[in-house]
Amino acid sequence: MQEDFLHYLWKHKKFDFTRARTSDGQPIVLVDPGMHNYNSGPDFFNARIRIGNQLWAGNVEIHLRASDWYFHRHETDSNYDNVILHVVWEDNIEVYRKNNSIIPSLALSGLVDRALVNKYRNLVTTREKWINCEKNFPEIDEFKLRHWLERVYFERLENKSELILEMLKASENNWEAVLFRLLSKNFGLNVNGDAFLSFAQSFDFTLVQKCALERLKLEALFFGQAGFLEEDFSETYFENLKREYEFLRHKYQLKNEQVIRPKFFRLRPDNFSNIRLSQLASLYHRHKNLFSELIRAKELNSIFEIFKVETSEFWQTHYSFDKSHKKRAKRITNSFVDLVVINTVVPLKFCYARETGEEPKEDILKILTEIKAESNSVIDKFNFLRPGTARNALDSQAVLQLKNNYCDLNKCLNCEIGAGLLQAVN
Repeated sequence: MQEDFLHYLWKHKKFDFTRARTSDGQPIVLVDPGMHNYNSGPDFFNARIRIGNQLWAGNVEIHLRASDWYFHRHETDSNYDNVILHVVWEDNIEVYRKNNSIIPSLALSGLVDRALVNKYRNLVTTREKWINCEKNFPEIDEFKLRHWLERVYFERLENKSELILEMLKASENNWEAVLFRLLSKNFGLNVNGDAFLSFAQSFDFTLVQKCALERLKLEALFFGQAGFLEEDFSETYFENLKREYEFLRHKYQLKNEQVIRPKFFRLRPDNFSNIRLSQLASLYHRHKNLFSELIRAKELNSIFEIFKVETSEFWQTHYSFDKSHKKRAKRITNSFVDLVVINTVVPLKFCYARETGEEPKEDILKILTEIKAESNSVIDKFNFLRPGTARNALDSQAVLQLKNNYCDLNKCLNCEIGAGLLQAVN
């Protein structure tokens, strides 16, 4: 049994509270279980409980065993001074506050329907299960599933907002600089995301704005900082890049020793780092206020128009500095823009709207439901269990959050799906 099951019992009053008694026999009337706390501190805030003839208002702490109070050293923590009731499964010891006053305790083990306990144990038994509820997942009410996936997706956005806000603080509230760093990470994809982020963090974003009028100068900055100009090639384009970069390096005291060098191994040629860097340079050469343009774009088609850029002319006939091929335009594809929208544009729109007091939900839902669902092993498995689970990008992002933050951590009772499977038992 896990402690979250006791949280569930208390929060939803899933025990026979008519027989609830403290360890010393005083009757308990549960007026309000309080607000569930998912952070540090007592498990439920501002509960209202009548013990005997006295009405108490305060916090509730929950443990499997009463002795866990001392195991977690709550007796020395002032955050627990206002605990009015200790709810446990096994009441194996008396518990005292820091001032040596005793805390009333309630043991739930004799107050819970055994059918509910058995149903819970069957749900969280992970043996030979990909997710705990996989047998029940196809039968879950469609409305409930969609409602929960939407909530889980916005929870995912909240998590991503933490990184964005950290970047915003580090850049002194420069949203354009934050966009550049996040875009750079995305342009590196999974293989080179960290390398591209380290490149983007190796110089001040204002330098991008200073170089943006001249594509060659901007490419020189990008290729030089990424470490691509350290060899020698006879190509005129390479020599021009190197000359421009040396000028920039000395003028702005640029350093790139800490930049992670991008990899080329097992990448399709169109995803080579030099191709992506040239496309990124083209994007900033064409759009001087990229963040503002993306914030104003309310339609997916408008965002696609912004990202309609391609490499510079040299890279139309090259994948490397020393080998040429037949001329071919290398544009940013719609499928690549989809990834950028999912991982950068939408999280930034969400975070910016929240910071400026706006409500971004409808715009975000409209954009994401127009993008087809991603495909990977997790998303494909959910669609196998229940065909049509992930119909669009919102759904696919939501099931990734669901799997990583609920299913894999056995947090079934914090999940509307898992908790709903127990609701039939009183």
